[in-house]
Amino acid sequence: MHWNFFYLTPLYVAVGWLIRVGMVPVILRRQLAPGASLAWLGIIFLHPYIGVALYLLVGETRLGPHRVERHRELIARYRSAFNTTDESVGDAAAVGLEPSYDPMVLQAQKISSLPVVGGSAVEFLCDTPTLVDRLVAEIDAATKNAHLLYYIFAPDPTGERVAAALIAAARRGVECRVLVDAVAGRRFFHRRVGLSRRLAAAGVQVAAALPADPIQRRLPRMDLRNHRKLAIIDGRVAFAGSHNLIDADYGGRHGGPWYDVTGRFVGPVVSEFAAIFAEDWAFETGQLLPVCNARDVAPIPGGTPMQVVPTGPSAPGESFRRVFLAAVQSARSRLILTTPYFVPDEPTLVALMMAADRGVDVKLLLPNIPDHFFTAAAGRAHFTKLLQAGVAIHLYRPGLIHAKTTTVDDAFALFGSANLDVRSFNLNFELSALLYGPEVTQRLRAVQTAYLADSCKLDVQEWAKRSTVKRYADSAISLLSPLL
Repeated sequence: MHWNFFYLTPLYVAVGWLIRVGMVPVILRRQLAPGASLAWLGIIFLHPYIGVALYLLVGETRLGPHRVERHRELIARYRSAFNTTDESVGDAAAVGLEPSYDPMVLQAQKISSLPVVGGSAVEFLCDTPTLVDRLVAEIDAATKNAHLLYYIFAPDPTGERVAAALIAAARRGVECRVLVDAVAGRRFFHRRVGLSRRLAAAGVQVAAALPADPIQRRLPRMDLRNHRKLAIIDGRVAFAGSHNLIDADYGGRHGGPWYDVTGRFVGPVVSEFAAIFAEDWAFETGQLLPVCNARDVAPIPGGTPMQVVPTGPSAPGESFRRVFLAAVQSARSRLILTTPYFVPDEPTLVALMMAADRGVDVKLLLPNIPDHFFTAAAGRAHFTKLLQAGVAIHLYRPGLIHAKTTTVDDAFALFGSANLDVRSFNLNFELSALLYGPEVTQRLRAVQTAYLADSCKLDVQEWAKRSTVKRYADSAISLLSPLL
């Protein structure tokens, strides 16, 4: 025993230092943000064995061997058709936008490879029962196909209603396809209580997004998830936003009920949404679906210019963060944001403070009772700096505000599935929509204003009176922000 201890201890120490030294170039070659690099190096140098194990599990943001290339091929296949010199599609001036919109339009197009299209309309659905009623009604009226992509599809009353509509549609000959995230939707795929087998038995095509089987998929990072929420019915109507297919109490989750916003879209923009479903479906199943081009869809008289912005880890340098920062930098008078999870990186934090510095009325609306302790603490660590810069922070009291919305002046609005955190910026597949013009922006702001009426505003002086223990605890947890 003493002999083993004598020889194994130096070996243990030597291997630890080999891990420390060897991981330095691995971290540096990633060219992460300085905070993220320091966080990883700190963990690895503090305990190399635990650090390298964590890095192997959640350190890489790649989809896996050959899967990035495959996803990019699908993106090129489906989105290239939307980029055209046709004056009816993809030109900001041609869809009725002033030149002042060009920076936002071009930034979003750079990220998404999708142009702005005119002549669409959106209706905001702000509670789960209303969303389910409208979605089920559209599925009941479907004659060709019903395509659903959701992060969560729960076997509860909400999920059962949607599943029943899909089963009925499939039995009358409608092509129904359902794609659900493999991890967040694990109850959907449960052998006994899940909905997947029942749907498949009725003729609905069912697939799991990003299966977590390390042998099957060889994913370097197992928590890369498809966080999108999308439904396409007959290629004529789309539902996209922050609602999952689950009861509003999310099964009794902390902080509930949850408050979401989903848009019901009609017009040419539906084709862009349909292309995103087709990409994700082909990525998981290999089945290529036809998609109607936006220029072949008749515009709605008096419709709104819109732009779909999908983001994800297949293009880590072209993330939702760049679209969001462009929106913040565009603000001149008023900026209202709602998000359930606020874990800002340094560029996001600076952009919000700079907006307040130049006189923009910045309002940030967050849950009063969050459902994730660590993410909430990491966000709270930045409250003092934001409040001192003039950013107004409001905490929503009736439940957990799960809507992810941004309105900029009376110019444009941005909403969808993406949170203001590192996961949505760099890791998850997300889906957002840009809506241009004062009319649609004011309608979404009316939703935000209703949220603000039920919130309490933080006072910078009262916030400064928090106990030293709470302040230091939040600051300590915020050191892990790049890893959350």
